[in-house]
Amino acid sequence: MIFFSTTKTTAPVSLKKATLEGLAPDGGLYVPSEIPRFSEEELGLLESGSFNNVAFAIAKKFAGDEIPLDRLSRLIDECFPFETPLQELSAGTFIEELFHGPTLAFKDYGARFLARMTGAFAAEDQKMITVLVATSGDTGSAVAYGFHGIPNTRVVLLYPSGKVSRLQEQQLTTAGDNVFALEVRGDFDDCQRLVKQAFVDTDLKQKLTLTSANSINISRLIPQSFYYAWASLQLRKRFPGKLPLISVPSGNYGNLTAGLMAKMMGFPIGHFIAASNANDSVTRYLDEGRFEPKPTVTTLTTAMDVGNPSNFARLRHFFDGDFRKMGTEISGIAVSDAETVEAIRSVYKTFGYIMDPHTAVGFRALEKYRGEHSVAGEPGVVLSTAHPVKFDDAIMTAIGQEVPIPEEMKEIMEKQKNATLIGNGYEELARFLSNLD
Repeated sequence: MIFFSTTKTTAPVSLKKATLEGLAPDGGLYVPSEIPRFSEEELGLLESGSFNNVAFAIAKKFAGDEIPLDRLSRLIDECFPFETPLQELSAGTFIEELFHGPTLAFKDYGARFLARMTGAFAAEDQKMITVLVATSGDTGSAVAYGFHGIPNTRVVLLYPSGKVSRLQEQQLTTAGDNVFALEVRGDFDDCQRLVKQAFVDTDLKQKLTLTSANSINISRLIPQSFYYAWASLQLRKRFPGKLPLISVPSGNYGNLTAGLMAKMMGFPIGHFIAASNANDSVTRYLDEGRFEPKPTVTTLTTAMDVGNPSNFARLRHFFDGDFRKMGTEISGIAVSDAETVEAIRSVYKTFGYIMDPHTAVGFRALEKYRGEHSVAGEPGVVLSTAHPVKFDDAIMTAIGQEVPIPEEMKEIMEKQKNATLIGNGYEELARFLSNLD
């Protein structure tokens, strides 16, 4: 399969080149030349398969002959040794828990796959790949642990100072070895802007082979489609003839884009709810047809505090820039901090289930959508993007108790933070990267 930039001003490339470049030379995002389709017969066979069976079936359609199938199968098994459970809160309402990986967040799915793909491709070319990442929290920790120890790679993480949770910061600043953390005086949009500047810096590109592990990288996005496909097949067995609503906590919109790709592949998915916080540029676009990014607003759901989401370019591509077409597949619903806290509280009181703030935004958005539309018994799925322990302050505010720290996280909390503080101007980042060699 070939991939081309959303701006369509550069030549199409292979999956290998798209993965190792991350961002296209013209600043666009790589998208598949076509979305592969699964036949009804293929879907029927996958219904009884494991998560890894589904993941392998999707991955091989995108990888083609670029990776031998036996190697790809081993890679998938290395990536996903953990469970992806669907927890039923009430009749027809499910939480898909995506936080059972090593960093307790959904970003583990994409980061672990991308790390191994990058390492495999880099080894073929005997290159050292520098992975440059902007993070609002969970991406950084997932990338740090996904790439830690992967040969032929090193990682530079940019995160906004004071705007990630303590556990997230500990995860992304303590990996060490081939992982470097830069604490930026600014917000996530500043971090993202700096990364984009680096990718179009011709002098820097002569010194380093740069790629990204953000969801702008197509090999981060493809594996995120796996858990949509998996959930949809599990629900098809339980709700014949019904297509699920899927509520997606949305910040940079890569997660939602991956879900859309899963539906375009033929997996049985109904409608998407793009659940946003006060950073609602896509929500307003879906309502009004105008995309007008605003400065980032700080909220309880820090990983969604993105004023100008990168993956919106892919969403517009898939819908030919027509917001009405996009609206037939996606509904945007914004949720306030007060509603988020109340959702955490009410779910815990009613079901005894503790959800992190981002999951709570998705849950509240699903409630709002159901209240405004006739959904005829379709099941609803909320993507739970992080373990609640990662946002203990918000949980304490909502339910008055702490979430016990999992044993595997206690050791990380005791490690010494190791990060370099930089400003939000490009010169300091360029200097740091130039000195890596």
